[in-house]
Amino acid sequence: MKMDEQVVGGGELADFRSKARAASGLLKALSHETRLLILCMLSREEKTVSEIEKLLGLQQAVVSQQLARLRADKILETRRDGRQIYYRIADPQLNELISVLYKMYCEPGPGAVPVGADGDASDGA
Repeated sequence: MKMDEQVVGGGELADFRSKARAASGLLKALSHETRLLILCMLSREEKTVSEIEKLLGLQQAVVSQQLARLRADKILETRRDGRQIYYRIADPQLNELISVLYKMYCEPGPGAVPVGADGDASDGA
């Protein structure tokens, strides 16, 4: 039996569809520039809203809205320390994916994919 037949044969197709649906949902969450920037920051260490806000140069309302979306999608978890709420990536596998994207798009050096919609690497990361 070929690999394609194994993937779509029998009850495996339903499982494959379910996993594809989950991956699609994750990729939709990652497809927003601000959410992706937040996840890149959080892949290194947990941060508070105010830390993220300062690093990105965005208003608190914008950051909070995107954090809420990522929490609703179960991509982020929180931890409270006194009055501060720290955000972190919930799934170590997602951290691996973010690391790959970071290496592809953000690290300087050979093999890096050009940054910017027009492919101009001079836009920075």
